[in-house]
Amino acid sequence: MSRLFTLTSGTALALSLVASSALAADGELTVFDWSSFEDPSLFQTYVDKHGDSPTFSIFADDDEAFQKLTSGFKVDVAHPCAQMVQKYRDAGLIEPWDTSKITNYDKIDPSFLNSPIFKDDAGLWYMPTDYAYTAVAYNTADVPAEDVASLQIFADPKYQGRISLPDNADDVWALALLATGVSDWSAVSDEQFKAAADWLRTVHPNVVAYWSDPSQLSQLMASGEVQIAWSWNDAVAILQSEGFTVGFNRQPKEGASKFFCGFVNLKDGPGKEDKAYDFLNGWLDDQTAKALLTLVGYATTQTAGMATIAPEELAAGYADPLPGTYLTQTPIDPSLRDRMVKEFEQIKSGF
Repeated sequence: MSRLFTLTSGTALALSLVASSALAADGELTVFDWSSFEDPSLFQTYVDKHGDSPTFSIFADDDEAFQKLTSGFKVDVAHPCAQMVQKYRDAGLIEPWDTSKITNYDKIDPSFLNSPIFKDDAGLWYMPTDYAYTAVAYNTADVPAEDVASLQIFADPKYQGRISLPDNADDVWALALLATGVSDWSAVSDEQFKAAADWLRTVHPNVVAYWSDPSQLSQLMASGEVQIAWSWNDAVAILQSEGFTVGFNRQPKEGASKFFCGFVNLKDGPGKEDKAYDFLNGWLDDQTAKALLTLVGYATTQTAGMATIAPEELAAGYADPLPGTYLTQTPIDPSLRDRMVKEFEQIKSGF
């Protein structure tokens, strides 16, 4: 299928999922995930084997998910992005995966596992499964391509009230750091942090909305209220599937951001451990690669799956590798990330 829902029905569904918190199905496995990732084509072999999808509980962002889990919410598997894994480990929430039970483990691109936070002598703490980009989405009917050649477009008063940024500290800080000349956030100085914060404060008056869900952003852009956004691939995929005029510039002169996400194995999950592996193996099956690209515009970390996708299909989904500068959202010191979160809240509040 091309996309789970249209712009109108998709937003209603996403909101209803968040409100209801869970989609009940197989009660022996509960997955904590982002909206849209509950589509069975992403784990089809699990459905084929067990006759149903897992039970899904939906979160809107990584911080919300982490806070809920540290408050005692019980699930079996969760889908955080890479920069959160150290916090999960520090909080004692997760346990290593048994790689002998992961069917296509040897097909994972090694570059995604190149961190002692993900893999150490104790085992595999994190299985990266999917990656995409945060870049400049824009209405090609109204915004000239030359206007989005630089990230400074977000601070341009010409587009005041026509800009949207993610309500997500990681993506917002990736943007601000890139815009102020930093493409590696593994060691951000106080001066670099202040420059990025100052830039965000300059941009804030131009922002009409901080989007929290790709369907929300797609609605804002389709209505014409937002013309330029710092966006994931998801929103662009939704808009293109509905025939809207949207571009996605991953090569502004300062760069764009690359992020990757994956699954962690929660300690003391209420379900059956074997089903957690069946679910993960479904995600890493070769056939999942095209479904992932079609549904949300993301690429798989599984090399054999990637090989099933033609280069032109990757390019159409804006998931093909392009030259340029990229800030990759790798794990960072939790204290720095906490500082980013607190500062972002201040900026959104006008301080």
